[in-house]
Amino acid sequence: MKVLSKVALASVVAASLGGASALASEQQFVTIGTGGVTGVYYPTGGAICRLVNKSRKEHGVRCSVESTGGSVYNINTIRGGELDMGVAQSDWQYHAYNGTVKKSFIDAGPYKELRAVFSVHPEPISIVARKDANIKHISDLVNKRVNIGNAGSGTEATWNVVWEAMGHTNKDLKLAAQMKSSETPGALCDNKIDAFFWLVGNPAALNKEATTTCEANFVAVDGPAIDALVEKYPFYGTTVIPGGMYRGNPDDIPTFGVLATFVSSTATSDDTIYAVVKSVFENFESFKKLHPAFAHLTEKDMVTKGISAPLHGGAMRYYKERGWM
Repeated sequence: MKVLSKVALASVVAASLGGASALASEQQFVTIGTGGVTGVYYPTGGAICRLVNKSRKEHGVRCSVESTGGSVYNINTIRGGELDMGVAQSDWQYHAYNGTVKKSFIDAGPYKELRAVFSVHPEPISIVARKDANIKHISDLVNKRVNIGNAGSGTEATWNVVWEAMGHTNKDLKLAAQMKSSETPGALCDNKIDAFFWLVGNPAALNKEATTTCEANFVAVDGPAIDALVEKYPFYGTTVIPGGMYRGNPDDIPTFGVLATFVSSTATSDDTIYAVVKSVFENFESFKKLHPAFAHLTEKDMVTKGISAPLHGGAMRYYKERGWM
């Protein structure tokens, strides 16, 4: 057996370490901003990262997830260069790109570098109320204690749009609470609030918690003001929360909502986004099994619905290769 000299062995080790160092330097480390750990955004980001990291030896992209304040925070933090990608409601994708509605978007101006990647699950507005509060319709929230979403979140921003469309301000509430979503079922059941408002894919753990821990009902979100809002903005759509999905709520509840979308910016390279998109769609059936909210997703809907900013070049490249564009 041939024995390597110390010099030769040192050369081999150095070459090996150099190769590993080169591989490490070629890796792209990307972070996805999501939402609270009890919502659907966090597992959505986790599901995407799981598939990206599974094939990272092929493309060199390593993905991590950060729990954040949600849609508006994610978009603003991508804009600030502190996140590479994020999950955001389709309405706030639109408003950020166009610099409309929310004060922070208007002050900063249109975010023309924002890019859509794909959409994910529908997010109907859910208003969950204590049964003894006698809240059946969104108009019944006047003079009630309502959690409207944590500060800076897409939920809070959407609440403001909807409540204003109803002709109200937060002064018309007895209390406009801003707890984290994870705190709301407990606060509801402990009679600290009368209802909580949020947008979430169904079935949702917090909705289940509220309806199983104490008697809670879903609140209808419909009527002329809501119809006008849906007609005005193409990123909204009417839907229902299916009857029987949650305990004590046997009937369909009319509401409307948005789509959860995956966004990035022109600062993230086409190659990186291409690798992320390919990792998801090349493992599409596995992706759909990673959360109940993904069960009915279709590839066509994910690349055509809820896209309210231009598609990222890396995403477009993959979709063209698949013949979807």
